[in-house]
Amino acid sequence: MHDIRTIRDNPAAFDAALARRGLSPMSSDILAIDEERRTRIRVAEEAQAAQNAASKQVGAAKARGDDAEFERLRTLVAAKKTEVADMQAAAAADDLRLRDLLLTIPNLPLPEVPEGKDESDNVEIRRWGEPRQFNFAPKEHYQLPAVQGGMDFETAAKLSGARFVVLSGAVARVQRALAQFMLDTHVTENGLTETWTPVLVREEMMFGTGQLPKFGEDSYQTREGWWLVPTAEVTLTNIVNDTISAEADLPRRFVAHTQCFRSEAGSAGRDTAGMLRQHQFEKVEMVSITTPEASLAEHDRMTGCAEGILEKLGLPYRTVVLSTGDMGFGATKTHDLEVWLPGQDTYREISSVSVCGDFQARRMNARYRPEGGGKPEFVHTLNGSGLAVGRTLIAVLENGQQEDGSVELPAVLHPYLGGRTRITAEGALV
Repeated sequence: MHDIRTIRDNPAAFDAALARRGLSPMSSDILAIDEERRTRIRVAEEAQAAQNAASKQVGAAKARGDDAEFERLRTLVAAKKTEVADMQAAAAADDLRLRDLLLTIPNLPLPEVPEGKDESDNVEIRRWGEPRQFNFAPKEHYQLPAVQGGMDFETAAKLSGARFVVLSGAVARVQRALAQFMLDTHVTENGLTETWTPVLVREEMMFGTGQLPKFGEDSYQTREGWWLVPTAEVTLTNIVNDTISAEADLPRRFVAHTQCFRSEAGSAGRDTAGMLRQHQFEKVEMVSITTPEASLAEHDRMTGCAEGILEKLGLPYRTVVLSTGDMGFGATKTHDLEVWLPGQDTYREISSVSVCGDFQARRMNARYRPEGGGKPEFVHTLNGSGLAVGRTLIAVLENGQQEDGSVELPAVLHPYLGGRTRITAEGALV
């Protein structure tokens, strides 16, 4: 959420930043509500002062037997009391209206973020690995003989509908191995704290990280009012909701492996084949809580953590900076990692790593106390996939496919598979 004081101080800069996201100016509407709210607060305070002054005079008028003055003052006190209540109620309504408006406005991009309309304007900053040259036409993951028996979309559709999958046998075990490998790497090499969190959360937690109110249709809500998390970003970031951390305790770095749930309301008709875009999927999520001064360096560090997973798996990828038109709602800068998928002959997103500044912290009231003293300040929050497990499974299968229909698996997974190194064309892990 945005700081109203910043908008008051420089409305032109606020509108210019929104324009970079392709949005119309909003400062005038925001400041009109803010001015109305502040005027009503001021009127309420003046009426309260008049009420207090009149209240002190009521007793004196009564004591000296001035009945006319007594009645006048008593009527004035009652009128001022009503005025105070009315103005306070109106100011509270304005405050709620202002908050609701601010909650729907996306974060502002950092100056170095490239300007653009959509993903075509993203800027590549580096590549790693060379896409493998096949002497046969590579298949997409769901077409591979090695995995067809262990990737069942028909049964999933019977159980749950479209965009679900049942994994079994070797494919299920490789997916589990990938998640374990990611967690172990992030904990032992990258210094993240392994965390296990619920997948059902209260509504205010979804507000805290920005999924609500604007994107409720993209998530699932239970009859009891809980929301299914679209990512562990929601739970990990909200660990610091309404808390004050000591600066010495920052950064706090978390990692969690969870099921995630998304309705994909905004992507109807996209990636309907295979398991690239599912309603239920697994993700290893990273979240960092830092001071403002450290957040950009932490962003680069987190990006490196995600890149390291791909490099250990031997998967070619490229890293891009998202343009202003492709950034997520809560991000002020985002790096996307795109893995090479030979079956599609293109790079596809496998991780987004975003720095959010104090945008989420203001929504959550998450602060830290500076070591040198002074009042608490808002923390900066960051999140990123480390990685999306299902998409990594797809990349491993497609990049490791062999002409005979089998799949060679990355060496770093062998210890997690009991020394087994490939999936045969018949679907056996050997």
